[in-house]
Amino acid sequence: MKNLIRITALAGLMAAPAAAETTFIANSFYDGAVPMSGEGYVKWAELVKDLSGGDLAPEVYTGTVLLAPRAALQGVRDNVVQVAHHAAVYTPSELPVANAVQELGFNYSNPVPTIFAVADFSMNNAAQLAEWKDKGVVYLGAYTTPPYVLMCSSPVRNLAEIKGKRIRTAGSAVSVWVEEVGGIPVNVPSSEMYTGLERGTLDCATNAASDLVDRSLMEVAEHTTLVSTGMYWSGPQWGYNPAFWAGLTPEQRSVLMEASARSMARMVIAYNEKVQNGLEASKAAGGNVYEPEDDLAASLASFREKSLSSVYDKARDQYGLENAEEVVDDFLAAMDKWEKLLDGVDPSDEDALTALAMQEIFSKIDPATYGVD
Repeated sequence: MKNLIRITALAGLMAAPAAAETTFIANSFYDGAVPMSGEGYVKWAELVKDLSGGDLAPEVYTGTVLLAPRAALQGVRDNVVQVAHHAAVYTPSELPVANAVQELGFNYSNPVPTIFAVADFSMNNAAQLAEWKDKGVVYLGAYTTPPYVLMCSSPVRNLAEIKGKRIRTAGSAVSVWVEEVGGIPVNVPSSEMYTGLERGTLDCATNAASDLVDRSLMEVAEHTTLVSTGMYWSGPQWGYNPAFWAGLTPEQRSVLMEASARSMARMVIAYNEKVQNGLEASKAAGGNVYEPEDDLAASLASFREKSLSSVYDKARDQYGLENAEEVVDDFLAAMDKWEKLLDGVDPSDEDALTALAMQEIFSKIDPATYGVD
């Protein structure tokens, strides 16, 4: 009789269906070597699987094989992918709030507080939340680049040398500065920097110095000038399709929130390491790394002051924000909050950064209602 009970129970277990695995497509248009894709998608997917016990299984695509940079928002909206990185500077008319606060990018140069401040603002500010909802995306975490520097095919150390140079920018304030100092801004995706420098359609690229190695720019840009032309953070690192997000359980959404918190920490740590490695590798290969000369540095300082004083007018006039002061001030307050929170915290301590993100952002977001109301 005991054997019969054992056999019957075993047969019941064998007949029961296995728990369904939730698979979904995740896309980042950056190459896998770039932290937004490497830490932010490839390793993030492994983390999601681990945290969910295998219940959530992202299928990750990196590079432009699935979606071009400008197509990511539409791809999420149309459910071509269920989650994607989207750089809002490529769609300024669709995401005016995100682009209005990006205008402040020229004024900051520390990515560690920035990534968490951007996430905090983007998941709590009413105008920004309304924009995500209207554009068909559920925002679940930020990215930020390190400070962009000039990587050029010929030396650009002063105002005389920058005049007439065709400089890849990602739009926003840096394009205005490039024009003011006599350069020619060229707004192309970062994936086109190498070919532009190689073919001579670009003289310089503004991007993170990590790209000297990650995108092999040191092969076509032997001259790097350490002028901080700001950081980029506009748009979601993880933007989810609303129907897919609504179909998840609160427990699954909690897993994705925790994965966002840790992956943001990993991204900024990896970027800081890659910037130093890129500069060292370039110098070892015979490249030149310069500090800006006084006139170039002064032009940047002057432009930062001017851009900060005009950001409210830009938000109102260029991006159409009726409550421009409220939105911009809320973002500035988030930056101030995170600079204070991280004072004295080791910027390379993944666990400490993750714990702060969980405590100050994700623990205050209800996974049962966020993005589904």
